[in-house]
Amino acid sequence: MHIAIVGTGVVGACTAGWLQRDGHTITFVDPREAGEACSFGNAGSLSPSACLPVGMPGMWRNIPKWLLDPEGPLVIRAHYLPRILPWLLQFMQASTEKEVVRIATAVRNLLRPVFEAYEPLAQRAGASSLIRRNGCLYVYSSRESARRWKWGMDLRRNLGVEMREVDSDELAELEPALKGTFRFGQFASDNGSTPDPSALVKAIYGQAIKDGATHVRSSVTGFELTGGVVDRLVLDDGERLEVDGVVLAAGAWSARLSRQLGARIPLESQRGYHVTVADPNVILERNVMAVEHNIMVNPMHSGLRLAGTVEFAGLNAPPRYERAESLLRKGNDLFPGLHGSRESYWMGHRPCLPDSLPVIGLAPKADNAFLGFGHGHVGMCGGATTGREIANLVSGRDPEVDLSPFSPTRFR
Repeated sequence: MHIAIVGTGVVGACTAGWLQRDGHTITFVDPREAGEACSFGNAGSLSPSACLPVGMPGMWRNIPKWLLDPEGPLVIRAHYLPRILPWLLQFMQASTEKEVVRIATAVRNLLRPVFEAYEPLAQRAGASSLIRRNGCLYVYSSRESARRWKWGMDLRRNLGVEMREVDSDELAELEPALKGTFRFGQFASDNGSTPDPSALVKAIYGQAIKDGATHVRSSVTGFELTGGVVDRLVLDDGERLEVDGVVLAAGAWSARLSRQLGARIPLESQRGYHVTVADPNVILERNVMAVEHNIMVNPMHSGLRLAGTVEFAGLNAPPRYERAESLLRKGNDLFPGLHGSRESYWMGHRPCLPDSLPVIGLAPKADNAFLGFGHGHVGMCGGATTGREIANLVSGRDPEVDLSPFSPTRFR
């Protein structure tokens, strides 16, 4: 079949790779280059352990304090507050202990095969060197401080995540740069990362092009349906693209198009920032999550990347790079004397849903339209598995992951 994939991020590229393994013909439709947006600026985590939702039990108590702190982990711009309030209410409803266990179980099932799902795509693209499997460290200032996050870590372990406690001496052996600031950690040995998420996505996309895919550099404005089947995509220049099926994987820009396919999804942009320090004097071997500071630190080809924070301001508000500058200041607190040849700043739109679950499945109004977006903070972790599962759906096979928690109709 001829399948159009709307979006050239990690989900779109991986979906193309998996569909081509079944012999389908692919047309990407996206005005942007592949591997940009969040596929460029994320923290590079490839972590089966990253199954906890953003909203955790009791988090609501911290929100007022965070909102009053200009360098805190959460910012809501004043003009956007009325619009985001209904979303935040749904977010709170999804943050009870019972809901968090349900959500974490579903995400764990999606992330468990992260390396298994990437492996054939990366091998074919000659990009296996862009996938590291050397674990991840969750680090704390002390063992006592780590107890604040015990419930979530125990939940991870109950879901089968291998996590080993690491005292200060072993922590310093694993990562000498952590000595002094951090005195306790948990080592997730099954985790990994990529030193260049954009290059990984571009490699998988590039191989799809070599294998016969084409790329129409336009935006999709709508769909033409006949009898519950998408026949054509309507492009921004008025042209029509005839298809046998369509996959909507346009990240934070997917909500409008999904409504046309019968799915009203409360999709929001959790605007994330990063700072990358080129040629840093701090050497790390693996991903490090500084839990108390809500900062992920990853050694990349381009330098040491520090990522974190959430900002609600919609898709159109200009970036406030003070958010990224605050990450650098915190980085200097964590790694005294951190410096390099230069720093670069970035802001991107994480596509997020209030229950921290992506949308994966068949669109309600079309038997040949499939949705795959809303992965939030785990896009790189879940992109390849999502692509594999959409390929299973397109080809009529049973999914290998229970997709019912990710249903596009769950918000009715």
